[in-house]
Amino acid sequence: MTMSSEFLTIYWRDMLRFFRFRALLFSSLVQPALWLALYGAAMSSNFSRFTFALTIPPGDISVSYLTFLGAGVIALTTLFTSLFGGVSLLFDKNWGLMREIFASPTPRTHIIIGVGLSGVTKSILQVVVIMVFGLLIGVEFFQGYSIFETATAILGILVFVAIFSLGFLFFSSAISMSMETPESLQGIITLLSLPLFFASNALYPIDSFPPFIQYLSLLNPLTYLIYGLRYFAIGTDFYAMGYHYSYDLQQTIVAFLALVFFCVLMFLLAWRVFEKAIVT
Repeated sequence: MTMSSEFLTIYWRDMLRFFRFRALLFSSLVQPALWLALYGAAMSSNFSRFTFALTIPPGDISVSYLTFLGAGVIALTTLFTSLFGGVSLLFDKNWGLMREIFASPTPRTHIIIGVGLSGVTKSILQVVVIMVFGLLIGVEFFQGYSIFETATAILGILVFVAIFSLGFLFFSSAISMSMETPESLQGIITLLSLPLFFASNALYPIDSFPPFIQYLSLLNPLTYLIYGLRYFAIGTDFYAMGYHYSYDLQQTIVAFLALVFFCVLMFLLAWRVFEKAIVT
């Protein structure tokens, strides 16, 4: 078995399992779209009433809360999908399949990368569904963009999503190999996911947080993902909920490098856990 076939076997096995469980496939694609439609539309209406009297300088761009939230929903979906991406490894370990994989000539790094990239593929599919659905219900992404600028922005969004997702998939894989039961894994994921989501700029501006939460948000990878998403999807200068947002290319590169650094750290963590793992 060649190096490429070893890797692709892990990748395709995980993808086939995803598509065969149609209930999981349907829920993973439809749920974030419904969340954006229900929560986003309701909150957008409320924030519009609260901020209608705010003065926006002439010529500046003002976006609705639904548009502002759109990037947050993409990030939330990517976070949850990635954190739960390692669950399949735990089931493989409990059912004895992981023992056979470890006994094969397949390098353990191929297992990590194969599962990681299959999770990235799932995240990208979800992001495409959310963006299309969001545009249909009034999310104002790519306003004033040319066809080339829109294509570049979509590519930038997918690259940010891929790096972020890969980092959390490595993290999830490391946790899964360290756990014994799905319940313990789910408990840890639940404990991590909500603080990561709420201590970010997904729902509200960071400036409105207490200072301690603001510091935590700067250590939160989700903050940097959402920064990149809004830079590409909304633009470099706009108003939302009365706050002025100004993004530039240099800050976006820093956000991307922060995600790359996080991804590398999580890969090293997963690699260490897999190298020491003993499955009986």
